Amino acid sequence: MRGQYDVVVIGGGHNGLVAAAYLARAGQSVLVLEREDRLGGAAVSAEVFPGTGARISRYSYLVSLMPRRIIEDLELDLRLLRRRYSSYTPLPGTSAGLLVDNHDPEATRSSFGAVGAAADFGPFTEFYRRTGRLAQAVWPTVTDPLPRRSDLRRRLGDDESWNDFIETPIGDVLERSFSSDLVRGVVLTDALISTFTRANDSDLQQNKCFLYHVIGGGTGDWDVPEGGMGAVTAALETAARKAGAELRTSAEATSVTPGGEVRYDAGGTEAVVSAKWVLANVSPAVLNGLLAAGGEEPATRPGPPPEGAQAKVNLLLSRLPKLREGAVAPEAAFGGTFHINELYSQLERAFAEGAAGRIPDPLPAEIYCHSLTDPSILPPGLQASGAQTLTVFTLQTPHRLLTEENNDATRARLQQAVLDSLNSVLAEPIEDCILRDSLGEPCIETKTTLDLEQALNLTGGSIFHGPLDWPFAEDDEPLDTPAQRWGVATAHERILLCGAGARRGGGVSGLGGHNAAMAVLETGGPETDLPEAGA
Repeated sequence: MRGQYDVVVIGGGHNGLVAAAYLARAGQSVLVLEREDRLGGAAVSAEVFPGTGARISRYSYLVSLMPRRIIEDLELDLRLLRRRYSSYTPLPGTSAGLLVDNHDPEATRSSFGAVGAAADFGPFTEFYRRTGRLAQAVWPTVTDPLPRRSDLRRRLGDDESWNDFIETPIGDVLERSFSSDLVRGVVLTDALISTFTRANDSDLQQNKCFLYHVIGGGTGDWDVPEGGMGAVTAALETAARKAGAELRTSAEATSVTPGGEVRYDAGGTEAVVSAKWVLANVSPAVLNGLLAAGGEEPATRPGPPPEGAQAKVNLLLSRLPKLREGAVAPEAAFGGTFHINELYSQLERAFAEGAAGRIPDPLPAEIYCHSLTDPSILPPGLQASGAQTLTVFTLQTPHRLLTEENNDATRARLQQAVLDSLNSVLAEPIEDCILRDSLGEPCIETKTTLDLEQALNLTGGSIFHGPLDWPFAEDDEPLDTPAQRWGVATAHERILLCGAGARRGGGVSGLGGHNAAMAVLETGGPETDLPEAGA
């Protein structure tokens, strides 16, 4: 099986579909190769628990970084729902908790007082006013060529904020800004999602992670996709097919050459296609492996191996669990992001335990209840019964804890640690609320970083495909080619990154796909003819 295309996209996740839709709409012939039997990568919904009819967002949960421009350009039938509550964080060992209510500043002020942090309400409000200004400066640039560091600093026009958020470890800023251990922890969590690091690390990975968590949409809000994450993929698949892209599933790329030849396994039969451009919607490490399989040099510079730092736990409950007497209503607590054991001191201690090869105790984690905002993911019977979904994301649980030999045992330990951590802030065991599926099994599923690596080809279980980059170019960085200017370049002219490993590519955003497509269209194609496909 042979063929020639303008563009071959390796990986049918959401970024690959974005790239395919843009390029096909521009008249390019596009082939997408996806190794799984369905498209979407991590942005999928599934009936995880047999016979329940609940469509769970299995791997990724929320959307913040997908620009309105992409939704409008591709005419996506996609609705994002805003959550009223930002977060709820119980104060460990008490019935009190901090509820951040986006609609009621006075209620939020009162909640700060309830956890003994009244003095931090003003600084907290000012802190996020400053991140809002940062978001308004950075966000409009993400669908344009990379700005220079100095240009973006001038655009912000606030040297103090630039120094605090870009130049100085975020821990220094939090310790200077807030006195409450709980308030510091609430803010720090956005710097640690799938990033194994400390608040004061000098490499500033925590600052980069924090930046991406507060700029989405120019506001930093994280929204629930109506219909689940699978609705995002479905809308993108429709757009790509409508534009004329060819989408092949169960088609795993096995090698790539700098000249644009891609070999892949099509159900046990080797196929070869050639293209002017190869867009890699896989991690840079996977791309380098595909090049090595063809005897070629790597596409990206050597660096630290990707390492995710999270376990993901999905649950289907008969009802929301009861909180301790005097706490807020469960519908409010679970209506935003529910932080568990995420005091600043607990997060720092958890890092030390993870670095020492132990599962942190208590385990820091955060919870999202998709079904409170979007009941449509549940069938009518479950909706009427009061059932709810919970998805849990652990922090400071690095991939280094996992091996092929210990994965099953460690998965069980992580799952129990999540339940224990959650139970520490509840008035009843969460186990009493877990539904059973049609096979009589509890509706709980846990995925380790190794599970993510095996299921989604995420090297090291890293949802970012590796260490994050700033969404800008350094002042002395070469930006001579469209691929460099759009942040998608590799060492090979005709191979571009279009996934989370591209600059500005992390999260369910479509930015990797958008920016790779823009680089292709700006270039107009190499001067060479299409290569001949090999045997």
